[in-house]
Amino acid sequence: MGLGQDDTDVVVVGAGPAGLAAALAARQRGFRVSVVDGAEPPIDKACGEGLMPDGVDALRVLGVRIEGAGGFRFRGIRFLDHETQVEAGFPGGWGLGLRRIGLHQLLLDRAADARVTFLWRTPVTGLHSEGVWLGPRLVRARWVVGADGSSSLLRRWAGLDQGRLHSMRFGFRRHFRILPWTDCVEVYWGRRGCQIYVTPVGSEEVCVVLISRSEKLRLEEALRDFPRLESRLRNAEATTAERGAVSASFRLKRVYRGRVALVGDASGGVDAVTGEGLSISFQQAQALATAMTAGDLSAYQRAHRGALRRPMLMTRLLLSLDRRPAWRGRVLGALSANPDLFARLLAAHIGSLSTPAFIRQGMLPLALQLLGLPTF
Repeated sequence: MGLGQDDTDVVVVGAGPAGLAAALAARQRGFRVSVVDGAEPPIDKACGEGLMPDGVDALRVLGVRIEGAGGFRFRGIRFLDHETQVEAGFPGGWGLGLRRIGLHQLLLDRAADARVTFLWRTPVTGLHSEGVWLGPRLVRARWVVGADGSSSLLRRWAGLDQGRLHSMRFGFRRHFRILPWTDCVEVYWGRRGCQIYVTPVGSEEVCVVLISRSEKLRLEEALRDFPRLESRLRNAEATTAERGAVSASFRLKRVYRGRVALVGDASGGVDAVTGEGLSISFQQAQALATAMTAGDLSAYQRAHRGALRRPMLMTRLLLSLDRRPAWRGRVLGALSANPDLFARLLAAHIGSLSTPAFIRQGMLPLALQLLGLPTF
């Protein structure tokens, strides 16, 4: 295909973090890249705003300058279930709590340095065998990347909607001006099928997110079930309005067709309880760029499936605790009595421990402990 003045090698539909990561990974391999979006910066979205260590490392690989970007470094994860709590630090590295709009700006700055072309306030109106339609204008591209979110139009136009929805929950986020009281991301487990995540995102600000199966439950009401957290936030100034989003765990049968490939939430997702959504998107961006370089998107399909395997397993495990409060109490009690075991589970969660080792060193000892049998 000959390239004209308006043509490009890769057109990315959607300028959120997943789309920008895909654009940067493609630029690192020498592709000309255009990103189109119907909105314009700053682009915000309700999320937990905590990057796991593998996500921080992935940003560095993309050339994003994290040092000096602000935010808050956290060392691990803490689970709290009324009177029981357990925590563990990451096995090397640190996580980063950072406002979503701050992360978006970092990615935008890096993309500008990398000479990515942007078309803002330019909705894509259709898919063409040679590229995409922007109203009456056809932009030709060798590859089309759909990064337009969980309700992706590009996914539907490409005939890639077939898949399986595993779970759907609803999240509501708000920020509070308060000195962080912890150097961990805290996950509070409630008795009516909800969790509240607290992530420090600055020296004087925390991000608080409610996730539940009810689209009607809001943070103010849910906090009544968490008196310790409610008392901390009672006199704190809310610095943002409450913002909502859907948290879905779903897997598509295919994530590419022809010259079209999907990344980020457009390509499937895991529940927000894993905290791995952004990290997975950054991994997908690198895998897609490698596949485009080789001219073989089937390799991306395999890499995409592999990247979701561990987070999907963690999603099922963690949501089983959400649905069974009595079982959760036993599990968290066992982990509290054996913090090293929780540390191994966390290492597996962020990919520092292989799946076989996770089963051998994490799940098997936990099962034995719950059964009251000796561990070795």
